[in-house]
Amino acid sequence: MTHHTQGERPLILAPQDLPLVEAVPLDERDLPASTYELLHRTATATPQAPALHLLGEGPEVTWSYGELLTRVHQAANLYTSLGLAPGGTVGLLLPNTGDTYAALLGAQAVGIANPVNPMLADNHIIDIFTLTRAEILVVAGSGMNRELWEKALRVARGLPHLRALVVVGDNAAIDTGYVPRGVGDFERLTAEQPGDRLIAHHRPGPQDLAAYFHTGGTTGTPKIAPHTHAMEIYMAWALGCSGAYAGGDVVTLAGLPLFHVNALHVTGLAPFMHGASVASLGPLGYRDKTLMADFWRIIERYRVTAFSAVPTVYANLPPIPEEVDLSSLRAGVVGAAPLPSRVRAAFEEAAKVPMLEGYGLTEATCASASTPALAPRPGSVGLRLPYQQIKAVTVDVDDRPTGDCPPGRTGVLAIKGPAVFPGYLGPDGPDPTGKIFDGWLVTGDLGHVDADGYVYLTGRAKDLIIRSGHNIDPRPIEESLLAHPVVSGAAVVGRPDPHSGEVPVAYVTVSAQVSEDDLLAWARAHAPEPAAAPKAVHIVASLPTTTVGKLYKPELVADSVRRIIADLDPHGTAEVALENGRPVVLIAPDTELAAALDRYPINYRLVTS
Repeated sequence: MTHHTQGERPLILAPQDLPLVEAVPLDERDLPASTYELLHRTATATPQAPALHLLGEGPEVTWSYGELLTRVHQAANLYTSLGLAPGGTVGLLLPNTGDTYAALLGAQAVGIANPVNPMLADNHIIDIFTLTRAEILVVAGSGMNRELWEKALRVARGLPHLRALVVVGDNAAIDTGYVPRGVGDFERLTAEQPGDRLIAHHRPGPQDLAAYFHTGGTTGTPKIAPHTHAMEIYMAWALGCSGAYAGGDVVTLAGLPLFHVNALHVTGLAPFMHGASVASLGPLGYRDKTLMADFWRIIERYRVTAFSAVPTVYANLPPIPEEVDLSSLRAGVVGAAPLPSRVRAAFEEAAKVPMLEGYGLTEATCASASTPALAPRPGSVGLRLPYQQIKAVTVDVDDRPTGDCPPGRTGVLAIKGPAVFPGYLGPDGPDPTGKIFDGWLVTGDLGHVDADGYVYLTGRAKDLIIRSGHNIDPRPIEESLLAHPVVSGAAVVGRPDPHSGEVPVAYVTVSAQVSEDDLLAWARAHAPEPAAAPKAVHIVASLPTTTVGKLYKPELVADSVRRIIADLDPHGTAEVALENGRPVVLIAPDTELAAALDRYPINYRLVTS
């Protein structure tokens, strides 16, 4: 059975559908030229259809596609009236609201959108907006979030190219003397703009930049990944090949922040391209305790068909009320971190729908593999998306590919195709140096690809533990720990060791009382090989994550170093800091700790008080 002839929405429900879809060149599929044209097509075809159900912002409201397009027009026209030229950058420091969708898509209609995590440090936000040359900032006002408003003011003062600060929400705290440039209220200023058209004559094309997204680290200034309109349009189209938007009455639940690519594409551009609806959980998203307490009733009320979340969200979902109707729900989608098997089993047993894994990264727009609902493969994170190539390669010390791995052999995953970005943003524009080789994006992820194009992850290349020259993959150790009845989360890292260079140690979260000694015995008994047996198991309240829910192992490595320091110098004043993702010990020059640390592969620096 094939699924490639359904108009402009070919379905890939099995591996044999891929070559049938790819028999039609991508450039012959009459895709929109830009994200603005994407929205314009849908709003013109179905202006009254619901586009956004807005929760968590006060009274629940619904925007039709016609209203969403009107608001995008008004936002874009505001930027034009403020002097934004084609290709100019609009920075956004906003939680998720309806205005955020309008502000972001309006920026892409006439320039480049640069959404940034408002919780980053001030200097990192300033560095990002300085590099992207943001001319207009759209920020949360004091009535929405006083702390974010004050941060926005501090950031604005540090930006040399800023021409205007536009405020969403209550702007009572606006003090034009506090910011040396123009300030205005987003809702008032956009309401003054025409909503039936764009006043700018320029229209972006497929190769024009649509957005700047930052990567998801927690230390150091994040890198900036430029996205073209062609990349974003392709992604919106390709995500529809899974069948997620087939059958009509499709509603996607949105709970991830819009400064992350998953939120923009999976709960934005993709459903908008295919005429589906999005139910937004509002400014706090999955962190909104009130809404999450009613999670299953929200699924019932809005007839949600699917939602995308990280494993921690699934692990903390409330029990399903007996009387709730979940007949609309088709699947849950998960990614970004290892998934405990019991979390999957509990969700699938309770919700009676499959949990589908996917794989992607910001540097490849959003997704490169997705699990077909009718053809999942155990252990796989999905089948490659159409027109994308994925392979495992061997690399040299500079991460340059040195050869292809045959199907089934583990290497570093590399991706080629219409989703790959042009390189990280530098002072002179996107620079592919050190990341893209002959069109292949070297991801740094370890895994293999089978003969049918299913992708299997085994971890991050940089997460490998090298014990006396022996490479140890932490993921099988983590999986063995997650098989313990009370272990709810696990992460294994390399602890510096004076004899072996690194040795594996484990950090776990638990759901019931258990001793670290018992867990260590379990880990050693179930380790994939003797060298992989952890030297220690530490129970922690939570595992560190980035702002988008991805496990952040450098903090655990730093913790392992702190434990070493505590043993070597229990009464000292040494501190352990993370610098560019690596732990550095800061010690006083008159201590004896330096001599002790010389036995370890640990960086340290002498500091004076």
